[in-house]
Amino acid sequence: MSSESTTSTTTGDGGVQIHQTRRLPDFLQSVNLKYVKLGYHYLMTHLLTLCLIPLMSIIFIEASQMNPDDIHQLWLHLQYNLVSVIVCSAILVFGSTVYIMTRPRSIYLVDYSCYRPPSPLQVKYQQFMEHSRLTGDFDESSLEFQRKILERSGLGEETYVPEAMHYIPPRPSMAAAREEAEQVMYGALDNLFANSNIKPKDIGILVVNCSLFNPTPSLSAMIVNRYKLRGNIRSFNLGGMGCSAGVIAIDLAKDMLQVHRNTYAVVVSTENITQNWYFGNKKSMLIPNCLFRVGGSAVLLSNKSSDKRRAKYKLVHVVRTHRGADDKAFRCVYQEQDDAGKTGVSLSKDLMAIAGGALKTNITTLGPIVLPISEQLLFFATLVAKKLFNAKVKPYIPDFKLAFDHFCIHAGGRAVIDELEKNLQLLPVHVEASRMTLHRFGNTSSSSIWYELAYTEAKGRMRKGNRVWQIAFGSGFKCNSAIWQALRNVKPSPNSPWEDCIHRYPVKVVEA
Repeated sequence: MSSESTTSTTTGDGGVQIHQTRRLPDFLQSVNLKYVKLGYHYLMTHLLTLCLIPLMSIIFIEASQMNPDDIHQLWLHLQYNLVSVIVCSAILVFGSTVYIMTRPRSIYLVDYSCYRPPSPLQVKYQQFMEHSRLTGDFDESSLEFQRKILERSGLGEETYVPEAMHYIPPRPSMAAAREEAEQVMYGALDNLFANSNIKPKDIGILVVNCSLFNPTPSLSAMIVNRYKLRGNIRSFNLGGMGCSAGVIAIDLAKDMLQVHRNTYAVVVSTENITQNWYFGNKKSMLIPNCLFRVGGSAVLLSNKSSDKRRAKYKLVHVVRTHRGADDKAFRCVYQEQDDAGKTGVSLSKDLMAIAGGALKTNITTLGPIVLPISEQLLFFATLVAKKLFNAKVKPYIPDFKLAFDHFCIHAGGRAVIDELEKNLQLLPVHVEASRMTLHRFGNTSSSSIWYELAYTEAKGRMRKGNRVWQIAFGSGFKCNSAIWQALRNVKPSPNSPWEDCIHRYPVKVVEA
């Protein structure tokens, strides 16, 4: 899902001027109390586990400090007090049972891989514009509009488009779309299996997400066939869920790993461009052509405790927000045909406002779960003063930099990265991974947050205990967050997408 929301006007000389119609709302300045309650409700559901752990720890510590005489006296006391023995035993058994039954399994990210397309698929600005002109499908106004979008997009000269788009005229077909999907998915999976030393037969759960290309047999079936995965594999294929589907896929895999013991899950996130290039002249449907590029990722998850030592990260939280009940939110990113019958994805002028609302909901739900108690108290105090006493005070903006060490903001477009940096009071280094991913690979949809994580690793910034916030949003309208904690000082895996170019980054992106 693209995050750019623009309108265009035609000047007297036939040129096109582009105006950004919406900025991301200052969503932390107006907080809906019900979403704060959601966050605290989530926290309270885990309260029993949080209380049992320190209680059992205290009992163990006290017991370890007892000498033989203390133990003998305790035995004599219990020997003549059968009721105390029964009550203590019942409490111990009940507490242990509740803890074991309610304790969620730890989910470990063993490794992941991002696909790096071959260099012949790279497209420069000039080449993009020349090919667009030669197709004969775009009028002068549309060509000028695309040129201006490209100039202000934040994309560099090394992003990739599928092979079918390099021909003149382009050759979009089902066969070409399948070929793009195979190259991306198999490329990421081959690298993942090689780096992790996991055999395909060991995979028990497979989740694939791709919004706009859903052939029959499905993409997940293509992977099962290619790697000859076992017959009882639990496979899922998510379609039409936008750029936040990668986090949804992680959440689904997490839930499956809570049910099925001692197994691995693979999550493949991608988007397919070949059959979804727009060849019309409706401005709101041209923006995806300028931003979306080839890319994909494959993530290996495990619920095996033995994998903790070699895993990179542990999954801490997933928070999902869905605004689809609102009609405007539902239609703000909408696949449809234009007046000429040409299919594309239309972006509403209200997109940025809707994105802001979804982000506000997600962040205010997430806050009570991740923020330090000092930040929560300040936030809660100003909120109560404003809501109950009508005090003329600005809501306290929590410092999310105290909760997270690294930020992976979906590289949907330059505007949303800029506005999130401003609203969350982040430093340039916190959004560097997002900006550089957009520059080097463009908007790769749901996989962009993994290119960003790979960038942070390639820069040598990931230390043991660091927390990572992945946040993405997409059609529907959805905003989803995943929180990870590094289990060691993480180094980039072999064949990282940044392997041959990290020394050139960060680069300064000049706004046109």
